[in-house]
Amino acid sequence: MLTLTQTALERLRTLIQEHPEDPIVRIALRDVNAQRLSLSITLESTTREDDAVEQIDGVTVALDRASAHRTSGMTVDFQADKGFLFVHPPANELGLIMPGRN
Repeated sequence: MLTLTQTALERLRTLIQEHPEDPIVRIALRDVNAQRLSLSITLESTTREDDAVEQIDGVTVALDRASAHRTSGMTVDFQADKGFLFVHPPANELGLIMPGRN
């Protein structure tokens, strides 16, 4: 399950108020390489048929269903000087074995 900090929720609510035509928060994942992900947040007008949709404190978050499991345990935070931050738990907390780390 994905978690949004209170600061991230407040920022997303502000953005949605500024853009009421796009009330859906989409989080997209893309592999950069075997060890890194690129994540992005956009606002969209509707969800898609292949989305996994979560309601988090009144904010509708959509993720591609095929990628949704990859956000399990992830926290989205917001800092004014850095923007949105995606904090993923260490691999050992997810029960994964990473070469050279376990």
